[in-house]
Amino acid sequence: MAKNTSKSHRNQVMYQIYVRNFSEEGTFRAVIPSLNRIKDLGVDIIWFAPIHPIGKKARKGKLGSPYAISDYRAVNPEYGTMDDFKETVAAIHAAGMKCMIDVVYNHTSPDSVLSMEHPEWFFHKSDGSFGNRVGDWSDIIDLDYSNKGLWDYQIETLKMWAEIVDGFRCDVAPLVPIDFWKKARTEVEKVHPGAIWLSESIDPQFIMNMRELGLVAHSDCEMYDAFDILYDYDIYGQLTGYASGTRTLHDYSDAINRQEYIYPDNYIKLRFLENHDQPRARFLFPNEKVLRNATAFLYFQKGMTLIYAGQEYGISHLPDLFNKDSVEWESAEKIDLTHLMKKLYEIKQDSLFADSTYRTKTYDENVIKAIHSRNGKKMIGMFSFKGEPGIIPINVADGRYKNLIDGSTIEVMHGYVSLPGDPVIIRVN
Repeated sequence: MAKNTSKSHRNQVMYQIYVRNFSEEGTFRAVIPSLNRIKDLGVDIIWFAPIHPIGKKARKGKLGSPYAISDYRAVNPEYGTMDDFKETVAAIHAAGMKCMIDVVYNHTSPDSVLSMEHPEWFFHKSDGSFGNRVGDWSDIIDLDYSNKGLWDYQIETLKMWAEIVDGFRCDVAPLVPIDFWKKARTEVEKVHPGAIWLSESIDPQFIMNMRELGLVAHSDCEMYDAFDILYDYDIYGQLTGYASGTRTLHDYSDAINRQEYIYPDNYIKLRFLENHDQPRARFLFPNEKVLRNATAFLYFQKGMTLIYAGQEYGISHLPDLFNKDSVEWESAEKIDLTHLMKKLYEIKQDSLFADSTYRTKTYDENVIKAIHSRNGKKMIGMFSFKGEPGIIPINVADGRYKNLIDGSTIEVMHGYVSLPGDPVIIRVN
């Protein structure tokens, strides 16, 4: 874990924007009118999916993947100019938020600037041609970090962007040598002290598959040496397994509890129900009451919360990564979660979310109870993943407590609490 990582990141919310599909215009400037709405939702950081030009060779779809980058030092002209981007970042800052961009340093498009200017910086197949180590990524070619010239170029690029933005979300960062990331962090700190580093860490099976091929694939424990925040892909499979009926809620709870003792004290996980690579939360939890419980638990979790644009309206359609497919902001199926998210953000500012021990426990395979505790103070959350009422044990004094989400009264009697089927959060001093 980066030793100077602040636990205060656990009080924060990040909002992901994919510029192409965020608006009909698909430009940087078209984001600006939504910034006050996003800030009001309770957001601290905006993360842009890759903003760079996209390669034309071997494109997927009509417009290509934003993760098949052709030039790390330029912006996608479809989104606007560099000045447009800088003005958008300035507007984000003026709204009281920070801005992060995606860094895709494992690979480039086959026709990238670097592939033409420095072919020696790339992985080559046995026949000498460009290639990649992950077969289904057919629109990219892998970089080779045994070349120190590549290190210098990439770090100088990061320093260039660090003069504009506040941090980096690093795509499949565990496939790039950890020593590179450590050096990059040190160098960027000279330009932008306190820059935020988020690693898209990878799931356990992916790590095993890469290592079986003899390739670099760092574990979460290793990645914490250079990064502030890591994805929670180490437990995401248990969540989706529960949603699909192949795993139990107890499996998910156990996985969460395990994080608390295998990672450093100031570990930060990026908690999400969805992102551009995964199904929408509404797809996983189509029942509105269950979706509201899952959303409340997302915010309650120990770590930084991620919202993918459109999630605040319970939209089930995941925009296509490779084609124009705008977020359906006015979808007839939408569920307005904005008021819930605003309240959850307020609750999340409590100091217990930043510095506490964290435990979860399940009941009747449909309710999860989670507790942040420190020095006798507790924040207790109870969430029904079936959206049904129930009675569960609770270790607090009998009496009446206020549900911090909606102000309703929650009564504890003889060591049990009756849950309404809606999410409940209480604070015990």
